[in-house]
Parts: sequence; structure tokens; C-alpha cells
Amino acid sequence: MQTPARCCVPLAGSEMSDDDAAATATVFKALGDPNRIRIVNLLATAGDPVCVCNLTPQLDLSQPTVSFHLKKLVEAGLVERERRGVWAYYSVDREALGRLETVFRMQDTEMGEVRP
Repeated sequence: MQTPARCCVPLAGSEMSDDDAAATATVFKALGDPNRIRIVNLLATAGDPVCVCNLTPQLDLSQPTVSFHLKKLVEAGLVERERRGVWAYYSVDREALGRLETVFRMQDTEMGEVRP
């Protein structure tokens, strides 16, 4: 005779608030486009804030298209925009990326350890 599967095992770990879940969903929605993923990657590895004119050749996209994607990333809170005269420079909001990491942080239930 086969033993029935365990059902309704209590969840370990902390619960995410409704507000945190909504904010995180907005970020994931913004990252739902491959070009935006590439933009975040380029900004994260750049070190210094980057102008749109430096992103367009890397992405092989027009300036208006890159600006559109950057606007979505800024609205989602993943990217920061800094005005320097007539130019805008963009950088990754590292705190926002850190918050995303918490979504995937797993807890080792036997050891009580948190691991990425």
C-alpha cells in the first residue's frame, strides 16, 4: 500500500506583504522585455552612469526606443535618471536589485540558514 503524500505542510520563512508583492510585480513586468534586461545588465556592469547615446550602439536600437525602455525601467524603480544639462545619465538602483534578491532567497529548513 502506498503512503499518501503529505499535504498542507506549513510554509517556512517570512511572508511578503501585499505592497511588497505589488512593487516586485511591477519590477518583473518591467523586466519582461529582453531589451530591458540587456539595458539593466549594461548599466549594472558600467560602473558609472551612462548616457543614452552610449547605449544605442550596444543595443542596436534607435535612441527613441532605448529612451522608451529606460523610461519604463525608471518608472519601475530599477534605474535612476540624473540630469546633466540637456543630457540624462542612467544607472542601476542597486538597492532595488537587492530587494529583488530577497524574492529568491531560500532558507535551508534543516539548518535555519538563508542562502541565495
